[in-house]
Amino acid sequence: MNDTSGRFIEPSAEILDRARRWIEPVRAALGPEFVAAYLTGSVLTEGFDPRRSQINLLVVARALDGPRLDAVARALPAQRRRPFIEPLFLTRAQIEHSLDSFPIEWIEIQERRLRIEGDDVFGAIEVPRTYLRLQCEHELRGKHIQLRQTYLLHHTDSAVLARALRASDSGFATLLRTLLRLRGEAPPANTARVIERVADLYHLDAQRLLAAHLFRRATRRDRTDEVLALYRGFLAEMERLIHALEELSL
Repeated sequence: MNDTSGRFIEPSAEILDRARRWIEPVRAALGPEFVAAYLTGSVLTEGFDPRRSQINLLVVARALDGPRLDAVARALPAQRRRPFIEPLFLTRAQIEHSLDSFPIEWIEIQERRLRIEGDDVFGAIEVPRTYLRLQCEHELRGKHIQLRQTYLLHHTDSAVLARALRASDSGFATLLRTLLRLRGEAPPANTARVIERVADLYHLDAQRLLAAHLFRRATRRDRTDEVLALYRGFLAEMERLIHALEELSL
């Protein structure tokens, strides 16, 4: 049921089995309102870590009214072991009417998705690129401001800074893939290669940009001075990246 022309890593048989078993009672609760279910996000990348990552599962319905919501809420399976399934419930109309509002999110799903149940919702959908750059710049600026605020308030607490870097990795990688699309390139499946390619295209320091990605996968605790240096370097490269995006001619 591979519905995408984008590149992704096939999930393990165990992950697929868990997703299918999880969706069974949900599909029954939705009844005729059920449309489709897709695996999306990091579970389709080689960076997926079952100990830390979640299994993103998009469930598409025809309607999600009050009684149907209650039925689905009662049917949601209990989860007792990692990786946990993180579901997102949307109606088909919500998807079709928000393509220009969330172009990054829908392009990400369109290029990296695995249908496990139901109809091919995304086969005939065309995500407009008009607002792609605007959303990318908006979110980059927001992340930069948030990380800078964290540094100002917690610059003496390396543990807080390290957590902030780790937390920013996934969303930041999504924006970097968008930057490659804005330059007409198909993003690689490997996040580190995405970061390195963006650094090359936009004349940035790849090692500094890799800080959040490497922190998320680190098994050792860095010294306070190392964390501060990496954090400051990451902030500096984000600012340079924003300036480069401002000058990008589309």
